[in-house]
Amino acid sequence: MSEVKFEVLSTQVICREPGRYIGWPTVVRTKDDELIAGFSGDRDQHVCPWGVTQLVRSQDGGATWSAPETITNTPLDDRDVGIIETPEGALLVAWFTSVVFAEPERQAAWREHYGDETVDGWAERIAAMTPELENRWLGNWTRRSEDGGKTWSEPARTIGTAPHGPNVLSDGRLLYVGRGRFRGEPVISVEESRDDGRSWQLISTIAIAADESIDDFHEPHVVETADGKLVAMIRYQPKDRQNHYMRQAESADGGYNWTEAHATNLYGLPPHLLCLENGYLVVVYGRRIPPFGERAAISRDGGATWEGDFEISSGMNGDLGYPASTQLADGSILTVYYQIAEEGQKTSLMSTRWRLL
Repeated sequence: MSEVKFEVLSTQVICREPGRYIGWPTVVRTKDDELIAGFSGDRDQHVCPWGVTQLVRSQDGGATWSAPETITNTPLDDRDVGIIETPEGALLVAWFTSVVFAEPERQAAWREHYGDETVDGWAERIAAMTPELENRWLGNWTRRSEDGGKTWSEPARTIGTAPHGPNVLSDGRLLYVGRGRFRGEPVISVEESRDDGRSWQLISTIAIAADESIDDFHEPHVVETADGKLVAMIRYQPKDRQNHYMRQAESADGGYNWTEAHATNLYGLPPHLLCLENGYLVVVYGRRIPPFGERAAISRDGGATWEGDFEISSGMNGDLGYPASTQLADGSILTVYYQIAEEGQKTSLMSTRWRLL
C-alpha cells in the first residue's frame, strides 16, 4: 500500500458528558457552513437503556461547539446517529433502537462488564418493557427537520440501518445501504427515497461471496464518485479477528444492481466514505487492535484501489471509532469520532482536522 502524505492540524474534544458515555457519531457540513455532529449520548455504558439522539453544532469551522441538544428519546436504547442535509435543505437523522440491555440471557454478562450497581439501575426500565412498546419503537428509523433542527417529523421506518445513515446522490435521491432483514432473512439492503427522506423503498440487496456468511457483514456506507458510480463499503467481522478487512461493492446504475461484495486491503471498522472536491475518495474507520486509533485511506481512481491506511488519531484502547468526515471550506477534512480522551474517563466525542499534502 503506497504512502500518502498528510498533515494533522488539530485534535480536540468537542463534547464531554461527565460520568456519561458517548458513541457512534456522524458529522455534516450544511450549505450555510454550519457543522452538526450527531451521536448517541447520555449513556451509562456501551450497552444500556438510556441512549438518546443528540446533536452538537459549530459555527466557526469546528473550533468551538455548542452544548448537546437531545432530539430523540424513545423508551428504548437509541443507538448510532447518521446525519445529512437533504436536497430540500432539511436535516435528516438515522438511528436504530435496541432492547439488548433487557435480554434475560445477557444480564450476567452486563453485570460482569458494568457492575451490579449499574445494571440494578436498569430494573425499572426493563420492567416497563412490554410487547406493545417494543412493537411501536423497536426498529430502524429516520426523521427530518425542515427548520434547522428546532422541530422534527414523526420517525419513518427503514429496512436497514447503518451508523452513518444514507447519502445524497447527484440525481436528488437519497440512498441508504444498511444491514437489515427482508422476508425474514438478513440482507445488506439498498433503499432509496425519492421524496427527500419522507419514505423509503427497497430497490436491491448486495450479494456476498458463497464462502462467506451474512452474519459477518455489518454497518455499511455508500458514496457516489465523481463519475457517478456508487461505492459501498461494509464492516466485515468474522470470528478470526485478524481477518477484519472491509468488503466493498460497486454499482454503475444508481444502486439497482451491484457487484458481489469483495475484500479490500483495509483493516478496521466501520467505514465512512466521502468524495472530496478533487474527486478523491476518503474512507475513515477505527482500529480496535493495537495500535488503537482512527485511520484513513484514499482512492484516486473511484474506489478501484486504496492507498494509505494512515493514523489520524491514536486511542487508549479498543472502545473507539465510528469516524465520519466532511470537507471544510479551506479544503481540509474534519473527522469526528468517539474514544476515551483521558485516562479514567468514559468516552468523549472528538474531532481531528487534517489535510492531504
